[in-house]
Amino acid sequence: MLEKLKRSKLLFWSTELLVIATLILVSTKIDFVFKPIGTFFSTLFAPILIAGFLYYMLNPLVQLLISKGKFKKNYAVATVMLILLGALIFLLFTVLPQLAKQVTALANNLPEFVKGMEAWAKEFMSKPMFQGIDVEEYMSKFDISMGSVLKSIVDGLSSGIGSVVSSIASTTLLVVTVPFILFYMLKDGHRFIPSIQRYLPEKQKPEIINLLQKMSNTISSYISGQAIECLFVAVATFIGYQLIGVEYAFLFGCIAGATNMIPYLGPYIGLAPAVLVTVFDSPMTAILACVVVLIVQQVDGNIIYPLVIGKSLDIHPLTIILILLVAGNLAGLLGMILGVPFYAVCKTIFIHVFDIIQLNKNEKKVLTENKEN
Repeated sequence: MLEKLKRSKLLFWSTELLVIATLILVSTKIDFVFKPIGTFFSTLFAPILIAGFLYYMLNPLVQLLISKGKFKKNYAVATVMLILLGALIFLLFTVLPQLAKQVTALANNLPEFVKGMEAWAKEFMSKPMFQGIDVEEYMSKFDISMGSVLKSIVDGLSSGIGSVVSSIASTTLLVVTVPFILFYMLKDGHRFIPSIQRYLPEKQKPEIINLLQKMSNTISSYISGQAIECLFVAVATFIGYQLIGVEYAFLFGCIAGATNMIPYLGPYIGLAPAVLVTVFDSPMTAILACVVVLIVQQVDGNIIYPLVIGKSLDIHPLTIILILLVAGNLAGLLGMILGVPFYAVCKTIFIHVFDIIQLNKNEKKVLTENKEN
């Protein structure tokens, strides 16, 4: 009985789980040891994440310059860095002032927008089917007056003043460190896999290298494709809004492009501000805005997306929706943006590790059969 218990998988996994739980408990009691390590990694996380995002977005351009333009590696990297610098200067002096101008105009017109929404609600509730309902009472419960909105904004600003200095310091650190990290990633990124080959088990070396290359290709195709796709959606939506006369078309186009990174839900989130601003004054303009987004999404889904991203992720739509729900609950908007590519990488790792395990099992089985024969 004792021998059978020793060999049972239940005892093995129970012991493993107990050991893991004990390690977690001990780790929580000695957090003074792990806190500096956590601070170290949290400090490096943002610069490396941003630089990695830019690396996967710009590395295809570097490779294109090397293969098609016959550039040397250093010259190709320097050219791409100059293009990135030019794009940042363009954003800083052209796009951001325009965005700031439209955000300011929208904020100034907020009282009129709130009044229009209140008037529309009162008119809607005055219909016979809503007779007997005290509209003023419900409006006071919602408290969407201009005073309450401004009070909420002021309270939010006053509570966040304490973190302004740290935010400026963090931004300065990112501005200084990210270009250096990105430059060396573009310059020496191809050396990463060869440099770790010596530490890999000789038997599994080809499979692990293949796994790393597939992970890199998955991330690169997704990020670079998303950048092109979001740029197309932003520009096309801006042009469409401009043609139908939507106010703040540039601002809403940028919002549509940014939210397009969120699968399935992104287009609706990007459409919401344009509809809310126009629906009370001009319902027809709101309907036309929906038509513009529908056309842009059809072009994007049937032409742009298959060309620039294609089947690189190979994830079922239901799985994506579940990922968005969980990742959004855990990490908000950032989780919704990063959840899908993170799942794609984990899926690639799991499939390859499973294949390696199965291959080793088959090899052991063949060796055992040969010995028996």
